[in-house]
Amino acid sequence: MVDSVNSGLGAGALTQALSAGGSKPLGQEAFLKLLVAQLQNQDPLNPQENYEFVAQLAQFSSLEQSIGINDRLDALAIQNQGLQNSQIVGLVGKEATVKGDIVTLNGQGAIVPISFTLNDAAEESTIVIRDAAGRTVRTIPVAARAAGTVTVTWNGQNDAGNPQPAGPYKVTVTARNADDKPVALTQQSKGLIESVSFDRGFPVIHLDSGVAAPVGDLISVSPPTSTNP
Repeated sequence: MVDSVNSGLGAGALTQALSAGGSKPLGQEAFLKLLVAQLQNQDPLNPQENYEFVAQLAQFSSLEQSIGINDRLDALAIQNQGLQNSQIVGLVGKEATVKGDIVTLNGQGAIVPISFTLNDAAEESTIVIRDAAGRTVRTIPVAARAAGTVTVTWNGQNDAGNPQPAGPYKVTVTARNADDKPVALTQQSKGLIESVSFDRGFPVIHLDSGVAAPVGDLISVSPPTSTNP
């Protein structure tokens, strides 16, 4: 009687290995090694049935096709990301409105728009403007407004009426409703797009105001105005 040769890779082992899965997908090379090992170690008195072998070959063919599809999808994703990046770079030199709390004063006599969006109606809002050192230079009260975008202009002066130097200023906006409860809002910042970076794994636009915002925070884009340098 001939002893069967079996190293744990008898008939059906390959199918079981495929169905068992694991932390890593079975690659093309590993599939071939497992298939050859199974053929070399199967019981000579009880060889693998033809239909089992054909089924495993069909699985190999399906695996090979899946690998090819994944490779093509990866290539398409890279190409699509490249096209998107090229479009974003084309925004350089344009004026952008992004979610943020920084405004830029271009010089004495300049008018600075300050925008924010109220989630609900507000009975009153307060805008506090601080310089780079954190000192409060101007406080602007805003009367009752309905829900939506509110735009207020700052003349570049402090509370005493003195013109302030050019540069970036931090804006803090708070709002309360008729019941004296806080109203949620989103602040907005404007500036010229000077550059775009991709080192964080996603596009980030850099404004001349010093604001760096992910492209997802971009609200609107428009041609530069004549008042910008």
